[in-house]
Amino acid sequence: MSGSLFIWIPVLLAAVWAAHWGAEHLADPLKKLRRQWGFSVAAGGAFVGLAAASPEIGINTTSAIRGVSDIGLGALLGSNVLAIPMMVVTAYLATRKKGIGGEGGHPDHEAHRGEHLLQVDPQAVTVQALPYLGIIALFALLTLPAPWRGLQPLDGWILLIGYLAYVAQALLRGRKEGEDVNWKRKEKWKAAAGVGALAIGAYFTVFSTEKIVGALGLSKIIGGLFITAPIAALPEVFATWYVARSGQVTSGVTSVIGDHAVTMTLAFIPLTIIGMPIENMQLFAVTLAFVAIMPMLYAMFIWWGGRERGFQRWQVFALPAVYALFIAVIVFWVQPFDEGAQGGSGGTSSGQEQEASSAGRSSS
Repeated sequence: MSGSLFIWIPVLLAAVWAAHWGAEHLADPLKKLRRQWGFSVAAGGAFVGLAAASPEIGINTTSAIRGVSDIGLGALLGSNVLAIPMMVVTAYLATRKKGIGGEGGHPDHEAHRGEHLLQVDPQAVTVQALPYLGIIALFALLTLPAPWRGLQPLDGWILLIGYLAYVAQALLRGRKEGEDVNWKRKEKWKAAAGVGALAIGAYFTVFSTEKIVGALGLSKIIGGLFITAPIAALPEVFATWYVARSGQVTSGVTSVIGDHAVTMTLAFIPLTIIGMPIENMQLFAVTLAFVAIMPMLYAMFIWWGGRERGFQRWQVFALPAVYALFIAVIVFWVQPFDEGAQGGSGGTSSGQEQEASSAGRSSS
């Protein structure tokens, strides 16, 4: 076990560094691209979200190919519970610095610092959070009812349509005439390299984490929820930090919703292709409930944030407290940890069970 950890921990650190470098070189190009195309500030978060979702797509593709789809399921759902608290706290800390409020920033930034407010464009609720809640409802409808429980190829097409509808409404609502921006050749190459580094680094972050989980002998579903998901969220933390630090506070905060919209639709397509039954329905339902609770709180806090729409300091730190409640519910009520000792299959225990589930779904 120790030899394997000595191999994969350095790979993990190198992958995180690559994602860090990629995120650092995305802030200015993303700002320019949003202005050039005339998209609203809230819709600009979709750009960061799509790039930051690459680790989830990568791990689900890998887990489907390797026959460990429970890791992918746990990583996707776990990241969608954890990421909103992580990104909001990160953006809040990043914007406590003086001098943020130039081009692309809010002119009242210093006042917001004094009020302990993370100011966010209220369009983040209508353009991002509410449509994302619609995606969660669609996903729940496809996976929770007993007659068609689990993921099947048809679900992949439905989720793809849901994502395209989400992107269309986010980019078109509030769009205005674009601005002329000056693109330098070096800037374009750095932006392309940044996207590539973020995607590659994020993929190897989650891949090496999968190896570490195996070396430690943990349940795959638990490893996906509580090890792979936090590690996969690190590139988003870096991206949010640099985007918010550059003055694009709303884009930095809303990028997490854009990422979630990808993880709940496009990133699940590899699992729908192979067909995946849900073995531990209690764990799945509890996690999905918290997946929905987080954007509900996100929307409520922004909408009722005070004189200026956004997050008050207590609201910023209430979100991690809700995540701690999620962990407590899993540990003390669901108690799924013994499943790892039985072959490490929290989601796909055998080919016979998967065929039986698929047959039952088809007959219905």
